[in-house]
Amino acid sequence: MTHRSNRKHVREHASLLMQSEKRLLIWIAQRLPDRVSPDHLSLLGLLAMLLAGLAFWASQWEPRALLIVVVALALNWFGDSLDGTLARVRNRQRPRYGFYVDHVIDVAGTFFLLGGLAVSSYMTPLIALGVLVAYLMVCAESFLAVHTIGVFRMSHVGIGPTELRILLAAGTIFLLFKTTVPLASFGRFLLFDVGGACAIAALAVTFIVSAVRNTVALYREETVH
Repeated sequence: MTHRSNRKHVREHASLLMQSEKRLLIWIAQRLPDRVSPDHLSLLGLLAMLLAGLAFWASQWEPRALLIVVVALALNWFGDSLDGTLARVRNRQRPRYGFYVDHVIDVAGTFFLLGGLAVSSYMTPLIALGVLVAYLMVCAESFLAVHTIGVFRMSHVGIGPTELRILLAAGTIFLLFKTTVPLASFGRFLLFDVGGACAIAALAVTFIVSAVRNTVALYREETVH
């Protein structure tokens, strides 16, 4: 998800909504009261993901808890996307601290979210585990790229954290009406199982493409003659 800037690397963010989102975040950051700090927003982002996971778990008994998931995703966007912007607007950046804390929160938050899905009736636990593993692989490759190449890519093919939240929120609302979808002649499958399988495939492709691209770049830079 969105992270505070680290001066030792370049952030590449080319998602579909990036420009509009950036203007909105700056506008909000300039109007937040002084008592609200970037750390408060980071904590809000983490607690929102915990709330989303708990709401998914509770939705197996009360489907309307899915609406709480949507609210939690909006709160996560507010906290996770705004913390770095607020630090930059106030010129109170702590690059290494912000980079580390934001990534730790992202990993923990993703665990809470997928854990909630795994114990709900909307996603098979094995699929949830697969998404988590694929996500962690992409994270690991991204962290290595920051260390060795100095580039942190926050989006791929126009899809970034905000777009992913919107897709997840839309899918969650859809669950209120239908939990399964037909898949060609194979029968009906859980909507989030299909979405999870697509996420695993997309993350796997992202990992392979990034790993090959960065390996080639490093090989060319450090060719021994």
